[in-house]
Amino acid sequence: MAAPPPQPSPSRIVAPAGRPLVVGIVPGQPELVALTAQAWALALGCPTVYFAYADPTRITVAEHDDGTVDHEPVDPDGADDEWREVAPKVEQMLADLVTEVPWQFRFLAGRADRALTHLARAVDAGAFVIGTRPPGTGGRVRSWVEGSVAVRLAHHQHRPVLVVPLQVVDWTARSPWA
Repeated sequence: MAAPPPQPSPSRIVAPAGRPLVVGIVPGQPELVALTAQAWALALGCPTVYFAYADPTRITVAEHDDGTVDHEPVDPDGADDEWREVAPKVEQMLADLVTEVPWQFRFLAGRADRALTHLARAVDAGAFVIGTRPPGTGGRVRSWVEGSVAVRLAHHQHRPVLVVPLQVVDWTARSPWA
């Protein structure tokens, strides 16, 4: 019996045209990520854009074929109902922004890269869209401690990852040390 081809491999290429996109989002994220996903979905003829937030304070109990999950709190003794407020807020933000393509929202749990990969497999997505960390010291520290979701996605599955910059360097400005 032949071993499965390694990842990545030419036999594992997933053409993005005509397939759904999976978009990793976080509450309060700049609208640029959702709008970029919408623009790419239009360009690629994507039938649906799946926006997803993976709550790191919850764990996945069961994964379903449609990409949804059953989840529970990491700390079963803690009172944890804040998550119930996140989905409606994110969905309202998306309803206000994403008006040109069909979309769905998925509330996921656990590590974002794993949760997004499960969703991409479930919906047979052609690619991911994800934003960079928010600007500032807090974002840099979290990136150093937790790592980058975009980098983990790019290294651990075979779909392309489009990374949307949320802060850019002004290369025309004079550096403070020059």
